[in-house]
Amino acid sequence: MSRLSTIAAAMGGFMLIGSALAEDQAVTTTPAIAGVVAAGTPIELIKDGFTGTEGPIAYANNSLLFTENQANRVTQIAADGSTSSFLDNTNGVNALAFSADGVLYAVQTLQTRVGIVFPADKVKVLADNFEGKAFGRPNDLVIDKNQVVYFTDSGAQARPDQPAPTSAVAKPAVYRISAAGALTRIAADIERPNGIQLSPDEKVLYVANTNGEYVLAYDIGKDGAIGPRRSFARLDGVKPTETGITSGADGLAVDSKGRVYVATSLGIQVFSDHGKALGIIALPKQPQNLAFAGAGKRTLYAVGRGAAYKIAVLTPGYKGRAK
Repeated sequence: MSRLSTIAAAMGGFMLIGSALAEDQAVTTTPAIAGVVAAGTPIELIKDGFTGTEGPIAYANNSLLFTENQANRVTQIAADGSTSSFLDNTNGVNALAFSADGVLYAVQTLQTRVGIVFPADKVKVLADNFEGKAFGRPNDLVIDKNQVVYFTDSGAQARPDQPAPTSAVAKPAVYRISAAGALTRIAADIERPNGIQLSPDEKVLYVANTNGEYVLAYDIGKDGAIGPRRSFARLDGVKPTETGITSGADGLAVDSKGRVYVATSLGIQVFSDHGKALGIIALPKQPQNLAFAGAGKRTLYAVGRGAAYKIAVLTPGYKGRAK
């Protein structure tokens, strides 16, 4: 069986066009993935038509927050599925993370920076440049139990109507902000660092490389220093582009067993804590990011391309952090 046929079989036989599902194929249920989802679990559409969809994270009263980047807003999905605005005028917030004391951190993309955005009396900028160069596009972040912030800068993306990034913009990289506020660049050899996540025991840092075929991993020492880059999990659906390759790898999530969930061009790819591929959950629209939330964190939420979905899971998300 070819690699593409294997992928199609894992996704219930749905036809692929390029790396995306054919639009006339209605993906409404999951395949069976042991310990993750039962066969035929409904993929429930919460709502479509959002303006940009990123950065989901568990919040109070079994709700979920996510960002509408293009609308400059943080939106809340209540336990009953209703939606409301949580924060407006957010400076293009793209991803969210709560510290242990309930303070909401975010990466921001209009004036590129990382900082605290909620509550109002704690709002502040933590970092807006590295060695005098502005961040290109801060993308995702995660906070450990000691309030150390790890975040990715995927780099300024030139558009036809805009000039190419100048040398005044920092190159794509992964950064660390200590609890005392010290900024360190910890990885600068990733083509396009995107989603970022910690293992439940916070001994491993995962980074999704959109322009690569692997989710990357770095071991974290007791002193906070990270070890060498290693390839953690090989992604399916990698395709060539004019400048290299892409997997569409975006947001990451972990469950209580340490499994790693990756939003990609094919849907949600699931790996064991040792990087073994376990299966793929195809979605009606390509996901950009995902998070466990709801009662007992037994619901997996995925957002992307203006839509938000939820899926009941067999193993809950890790409860030691909001993300």
